[in-house]
Amino acid sequence: MPHDHHHDHDNHLDPMEARTRALETILTRKGLVDPAAVDAIIETYAEKVGPRNGAQVVARAWDDPAFADWLARDATAAIASMGFSGRQGEHMQAVFNTESLHNLVVCTLCSCYPWPVLGLPPVWYKSPAYRARAVLEPRAVLREFGLHLPEEVAVRVWDSTAEMRYLVIPQRPAGTEGWSRDALADLVSREAMIGTALARVPS
Repeated sequence: MPHDHHHDHDNHLDPMEARTRALETILTRKGLVDPAAVDAIIETYAEKVGPRNGAQVVARAWDDPAFADWLARDATAAIASMGFSGRQGEHMQAVFNTESLHNLVVCTLCSCYPWPVLGLPPVWYKSPAYRARAVLEPRAVLREFGLHLPEEVAVRVWDSTAEMRYLVIPQRPAGTEGWSRDALADLVSREAMIGTALARVPS
């Protein structure tokens, strides 16, 4: 599967990025969009709202059984109680990985994605290849991300929609007993909350 890449020149952008850049250029030239405002929005979702919010939710779920139970019953309310809500985060469901079950999220119709907890979606999440293959051959897709699950671990694929968006709660790594929530959150990547990776193992 294609992963995120940084490009120095527009002619190396993938088709979606190129179209986005062209649209932004046209709107800016017509005076309809302020480039500074666009940059501020992108920075907010990439750096401030981004995956760190979701990582804090996961860390609290690992550390607080009562919160984990609330998250399982009503993820929208539990996440909102931490101040993470808003557009694209109105209808949330948390799905928990276990020793025998691994969850993977995809949006087969478009690219519905929980922005308030995960920030900007990765490029590959919106790609037709991921959207089609994650449903048809999830284990093969996971292997391409470097995640090799034992055969006895079932893989459940969740199709995100405008009515329901999913947050994967990865398993807490061993050896993290007594860790602070901030330290636990550092082990949680965006990919782990989509399901294409596990939580980081403590070094």
